Amino acid sequence: MTLPKIDQPLFDVVIPSTQQKIVFRPFLVKEEKILLIAQQSGNDSEIIRAIKQILGNCIQTQIDIDDLAIFDLEYLFLKLRARSVNNIIKLSYKDTEDEKIYDFELNLDEVEVNMPEQANSKIEITDDVGMTMKYPTADITDKMGNINNEVELMTFFIVNCIDVIYDADNVYPATDYSEKEISEFLDNLDVSTFEKIRSFFESIPRLHHTIKYQNSLGNDREIELTNLKDFFMWG
Repeated sequence: MTLPKIDQPLFDVVIPSTQQKIVFRPFLVKEEKILLIAQQSGNDSEIIRAIKQILGNCIQTQIDIDDLAIFDLEYLFLKLRARSVNNIIKLSYKDTEDEKIYDFELNLDEVEVNMPEQANSKIEITDDVGMTMKYPTADITDKMGNINNEVELMTFFIVNCIDVIYDADNVYPATDYSEKEISEFLDNLDVSTFEKIRSFFESIPRLHHTIKYQNSLGNDREIELTNLKDFFMWG
């Protein structure tokens, strides 16, 4: 005799970058185990890989997880966690002014993605030459390896976020070229163009929630939460 099958509820959520509505089920014990094992490693890449696997298991709509922007991935996981475990999480932060630890309760349903209105993905290099950027996608963590140098990390993200390079006559998809070729192209850019690229990355949408409180000195304080590590403090 087979054991009974338990039906799971389904929930809708909208992907922030595309506004596509998708359907997911709550994660189960088997997915919780995947996350716990990854969290015990303390390795960010393994944790993101686990989150991708869990989302892939739970999302019922046909989408490619690796094509999601990183902020989409983080947002969807927060909403999945809210429906799977509890929408209320407890956080503790040490105030840098009075050095006391404060405990907070946060409703994950209130967390949204901050979508800047002035994000410009088109980078003009000359009158005829330019490139179009794309948001970092979920598959980028699988390519990172062990990058500890800040300059190398920035170069890595820029190389992997170039969509196309173009001139007056042709469009050159970045995927047609090696990372070395793209890096050499970037090395020959002028400083003002590089600042435009930096501005693009500064305007990338991200999770956003502000915790406001008053510390023991009577001063109003704020904590800005902008990524998954701020909400779950792993590692």
